Amino acid sequence: MSRPPSQQIQTSGPWEMKERLGTGGFGNVMRWQNKDTEEQIAIKQCRQELSLRNRERWCLEIQIMKKLNHVNVVAAEEVPEGLQKLNTNDLPLLPWSTARGPAQGERAYLNTLDNCCGMREGSVLILLSDIASALRYLHENRIIHRDLKPENIVLQQGEQRLIHKIIDLGYAKELDQSSLCTSFVGTLQYLAPELLEQRKYTVTVDYWSFGTLVFECITGFRPFLPTWQPVPWHTKLKQKQEDDIVVYEDLNGEVKFSKHLPYPNNLNRFLLEKMECWLQTMLKWNPQKRGTDPTYGPNGCFKALDDILGLKLVHVLNMVSAEIHTFPVTDRTSVPELQERIAIETHIEPANQELLLEAGLPLDPQKEAAECAVDYKLIDGRRTDMPLVFLFDRSKSSYEPQFSQRPMPDNIKFVQTDPEKVLPYSPLRRTWSQAWHTTRTLKEDWQRVQQGQKAALMSLLRHNGTLSKQKNEMVSMQQRLKAKLDFFKSSIQLDMEKYLEQKGSGIASEKMISAWREMQQAALSCGQTEEVTQLDVQMMALQTDIVDLQRTPPGWKYGDALDGLEAKSMELYRRLREKPRDQRSSGDCQDIVRLVVQAVQIYEKKLKDFYTHLR
Repeated sequence: MSRPPSQQIQTSGPWEMKERLGTGGFGNVMRWQNKDTEEQIAIKQCRQELSLRNRERWCLEIQIMKKLNHVNVVAAEEVPEGLQKLNTNDLPLLPWSTARGPAQGERAYLNTLDNCCGMREGSVLILLSDIASALRYLHENRIIHRDLKPENIVLQQGEQRLIHKIIDLGYAKELDQSSLCTSFVGTLQYLAPELLEQRKYTVTVDYWSFGTLVFECITGFRPFLPTWQPVPWHTKLKQKQEDDIVVYEDLNGEVKFSKHLPYPNNLNRFLLEKMECWLQTMLKWNPQKRGTDPTYGPNGCFKALDDILGLKLVHVLNMVSAEIHTFPVTDRTSVPELQERIAIETHIEPANQELLLEAGLPLDPQKEAAECAVDYKLIDGRRTDMPLVFLFDRSKSSYEPQFSQRPMPDNIKFVQTDPEKVLPYSPLRRTWSQAWHTTRTLKEDWQRVQQGQKAALMSLLRHNGTLSKQKNEMVSMQQRLKAKLDFFKSSIQLDMEKYLEQKGSGIASEKMISAWREMQQAALSCGQTEEVTQLDVQMMALQTDIVDLQRTPPGWKYGDALDGLEAKSMELYRRLREKPRDQRSSGDCQDIVRLVVQAVQIYEKKLKDFYTHLR
């Protein structure tokens, strides 16, 4: 979001312009607020120099949008009193309410520092759900958008989460040869090839735009040579195979084609594979094949997406290897069934698996596994944490560090071999963003290990509480038994004394006195309390160990070392990307690579200390 330009009207009656939500080829979207009532409204206003044909198209779009009714398409409202004077060119305004809170442009959100290597997994899934629903609705109403892009989408707070809304139907954009050539680099890269070639088109043009948008949301950049000019772009892109979803230049300047989503991104491995297959259907060059799903056939891409969005995923952090495993579950998947699948991937048998939730509670084997799955449709997808189940191996008395090879972005691997290599500004910026993402990922991975450690400690405290109760019951029972034993011993001693006193009168029974003596000896042997005392001492030692665990969590003695390195790498990247255009120049990666190397070393040191403590 940005402040409104100074040349525009800043106030209109009681209304005050607050910020620009978006900018398109023919106008701006501004957020206004009523100073008296604090009511907020967004207004899309056209530029004055529109051609007659585009003016007609804009008026048609307003008429259509007033008839549409869908949660993910903005509903055109009446212009509030006091804002009518904004209509200076006889073209209708497009207002819509932001009563639930300020709106934010999708482009502004994509451009935030945090999303430089793609949005968080939850945000991606929410965008997929919202925009797919909007496109379906438009297509059912015989509307082809043609110009879907982040600039035509806003985010608005709903009852439970942020909601994406399409604010532009593309009707007011006349796609002539002049407009295609003058504004290609940027938003027109979302246009399907047949539109660029000015051929006949169908709804599949929106599939291309949607796929391009989703790819950018996942990775942080557009899929096909985003900085190239129209003619070489079109020539090179025609060489891609049907299933290629990205064409890019590596740091050697060589153009590469790939069928896979590039790393880094924020998707789990299971969802990553699903999205790669889906994007392969959406980004086909041939419009007749585009959107055709292997299962659902032509235009089956939305049904295939429904399957992806309907997935319930359980994320399991294996505390033996510090790796996350993702498992799709249904409402009928039981915890024992989940354990069998966990065993296949981790080689930890179900009987040896201890599965803990964040609060230290164990998974109930009588319940469904879906209870610990996350439903991103009901929460804010921007959250950075991931609901996890923590897996421990009961068969291990000690854990040995098992460091799996961490994935590194290709750019980082390249500059690690030659940090002094000078790169042009654009690849330099991409490399630095990946370096920051790497240090941030290391920090977050360590935080998850800490969460697992806390879960284990919470579980230990619960078990300790139960054990303490059992120990107290044992001591109490031992005291009661001792009292009974003392009474028995004194009683049998008295009986034996009385027996000896009256033995002289002639009443005697060697058999009875022998039995009493055996019972006396048995009572003496029952009075041994060493085992109870030993257990009590062991419990006291355990309490001391637990107190020490709570006081000095292992592996945390480095303080905020990873936090500091992540903050430094973020600041380096922020300064680079915010440089004025006239100051953007080539540079090397020595400083940023040094931070990445330090972060990896500290992370591995922390893990070693952590596993040493678990022994």
